[in-house]
Amino acid sequence: MLQPHIRLDETLGIKYALTPGDPARLDRIAPYLENVRELAYNREFRSLRGEYKGVPVLALSTGIGGSSAAIAVEEMKNVGVKAVIRIGSCGALQKGIGIGDLIIVSGAVRDDGASRAYADLRYPAVPDTELLFDCIKSAEENAFPHHVGLCHSHESFYIDDNADQEARWSKLGVLGADMETAALFTVGRIRGIRTASILNNVVTYGEDTAASVSGYADGEDLCALGERREIVTALEAFVRAEKAIL
Repeated sequence: MLQPHIRLDETLGIKYALTPGDPARLDRIAPYLENVRELAYNREFRSLRGEYKGVPVLALSTGIGGSSAAIAVEEMKNVGVKAVIRIGSCGALQKGIGIGDLIIVSGAVRDDGASRAYADLRYPAVPDTELLFDCIKSAEENAFPHHVGLCHSHESFYIDDNADQEARWSKLGVLGADMETAALFTVGRIRGIRTASILNNVVTYGEDTAASVSGYADGEDLCALGERREIVTALEAFVRAEKAIL
């Protein structure tokens, strides 16, 4: 059945999906794939398919926030996707995490609305263990600067007490902040989809978030390098996952 938002159906026949937030990021994923074909573009959900080292891959943008990410996971489940890796951006919550460094998320603080709609806050937001390890190994083999740990998934970085929130979670050892990972992990776990999240750091801890995100949108060199790193890390993780099945 054709899904109402992502506009894909069961004929897709693909197990692995990359989910960036920004629809424009698909243009930067495409060069890494062979036999690329655009599929659909509805609202924030733009999709294409291609192959990486012989593994069929779907790339589907999810827009901003946990609610649209949850919609994407639900509808990808319906069309046969088995594993999803988010390749997004984040702001660092610890010193020593550079612009363009990757944060490979081992668990997410559920401070978003979408994951709360699915489960009590005592339910953990964690990735699939094997897919997490595949991402770590891929980053290590490529010698990409990366950090493994927690992220804080929130609703908006324009709230009045954002700086206080960042300080609070930083003190608790959280590495970075995004808006989608908790929903991805929670909904994926409930629906039986393997998930992982790789975040490209675009904000140095202690700097103004809005200004840094603006610089990222303008194509800052280090941010662009981090984006390339997370694309390669995720694609190589899918190759690892596929080899483990064969």
